[in-house]
Amino acid sequence: MSVGFVMLCHEALHRAAEVAGHWAGHGCPVVIHVDARVPQAQYDALATALKEHDNIRFCGRWRCEWGTWSLVAASQTAAEVMLREFPQVGHVYLASGSCLPLRPTPDLIDYLAARPDTSFIESVTTEDVPWTVGGLDAERFTLRFPFSWRRHRRLFDRYVELQRRLGVRRRIPEGLTPHMGSQWWCLSRATLERILTDPRRAEFDRYFAKVWIPDESYYQTLVRRHPGRVESRSLTLSKFDFQGKPHVFYDDHLQLLRRSDCFVARKIWPRADRLYEMFLAPDPGARRGVEPNPGKIDRVFARAVERRTRGRAGLYMPGRFPNPGWENGKTCAPYAVFEGFGDLFEGFPAWLHRATGMRAHGHLFAPRRAEFADNQRAFAGALDDGAELRDHNPEAFLTNLVWNTRGERQGLLFGPRDVQRIGWFFAEDANAQVWVVSGAWAVTLFRSKRPFAQVRKAAARLQRIEAAHLDLLRRGQTKARVRIWSMADLVDAPMEPLQTVIDEVGPKNARRLTEAPNMVDLTGFGQFLQNLRNEGMQPHLMGDFPVSPDSAPVAQDRRKRYFAR
Repeated sequence: MSVGFVMLCHEALHRAAEVAGHWAGHGCPVVIHVDARVPQAQYDALATALKEHDNIRFCGRWRCEWGTWSLVAASQTAAEVMLREFPQVGHVYLASGSCLPLRPTPDLIDYLAARPDTSFIESVTTEDVPWTVGGLDAERFTLRFPFSWRRHRRLFDRYVELQRRLGVRRRIPEGLTPHMGSQWWCLSRATLERILTDPRRAEFDRYFAKVWIPDESYYQTLVRRHPGRVESRSLTLSKFDFQGKPHVFYDDHLQLLRRSDCFVARKIWPRADRLYEMFLAPDPGARRGVEPNPGKIDRVFARAVERRTRGRAGLYMPGRFPNPGWENGKTCAPYAVFEGFGDLFEGFPAWLHRATGMRAHGHLFAPRRAEFADNQRAFAGALDDGAELRDHNPEAFLTNLVWNTRGERQGLLFGPRDVQRIGWFFAEDANAQVWVVSGAWAVTLFRSKRPFAQVRKAAARLQRIEAAHLDLLRRGQTKARVRIWSMADLVDAPMEPLQTVIDEVGPKNARRLTEAPNMVDLTGFGQFLQNLRNEGMQPHLMGDFPVSPDSAPVAQDRRKRYFAR
């Protein structure tokens, strides 16, 4: 007994000719189906290249299209020729023109001869299939699909939706339990004959002709109707990515393919000269007599899918970048955002750098330019301080900054005067630590010499902006670590919040603070807030500042003395 190969070909016919000649040279009959869309000249060239083999046949041609009945019809036509003209064949192996044998053909012949009544075909019920892509599992058997998913996508989708709305449900032929699996099978002669000569074949063919992707369900379902042992696995190594597209094997996959111990692999790149040279050699170097074990390389593909879909934390790639939520962490490392500290303390970034070793920037999202540390005009990764490029995509600006400075924690100032689009990003980033002194932006207005009418208008606008930002930080969906103090609370006892900041973002085992930044002079700030109230504006984010300078909050601190430089 021998094994016969049915090959479905539509491109790279010169490679299909090499593989068909290889199998035929080892005494295995081959029946080739060539897609009707292939030009006649290419078809004739293939037939000429294989004319020396008397055990190769060509069958009638179908115009094949992915996901349609034509693929099943092509395999039926070729299989009928195989069964009719080669009675010595014990198993029929379905392959494509891009398949490549990985082990010696005699090894496959011996393997199947030891299992004469066994068919190898992946065949599982729809409830147990975790890999279907496209949103249609059981529905592919209960709806009709007369339109091509690839050529008429919009019509396909609308017709599916119409059937759902109308409650259309096709009747599954009596006695059939739909199964699905890989289209690449190896069936025993007896089982394949029973499928093709079934008295109800015309009924089954009419039903499956309107099933979506019938080549993954026709044989997989009908094999369960007939006696014979079924091993629900394929002898062909075929791997698919998370979108359901087949992985293509190249020359650098040589050792990976050898480790699988599978008999055949698809899909091989037509220009993978080394693979074709090695595996079509008289001795491809494969181990004889071992069970196919694609699980050996599943771990490699799982890691590849993980890297493809999630990538490295904080690193974006074109395949995931346009899809919100596909990122593996918004940034790659922790960073700190200080809101209000720069208004309340003089030289706060310089002090923060001395106290923690952190690279402390100014307002990176200031309206006019990004205020990099040490007033640099460009920073790591060729980040420019220009506002126009930064504001085109502030999220990418921040993620690039953190990525380009891996190993060094970054800190930046932020406030209601800055570009607010980045605020949601802070809130949803688990790597962000956000420290807020609410209302501290009013200190800069208090110290300005602008007309009071302008100050009052600016104060109302900035308070609205900060209030919205604080609501964003306080949402239940916030992933950032957020600490908020009102300005009055921090002025009343500044050392405790500053020590908390140092403990969180500074080096481990940091000492207690012995140096603190100079706080700006707040004499008259309480009266300033009262003047805003007198003009009809209610400043509520700062906390309770007394109007009298004698009762200013900073003078009431008796628990901890504020160390000023």
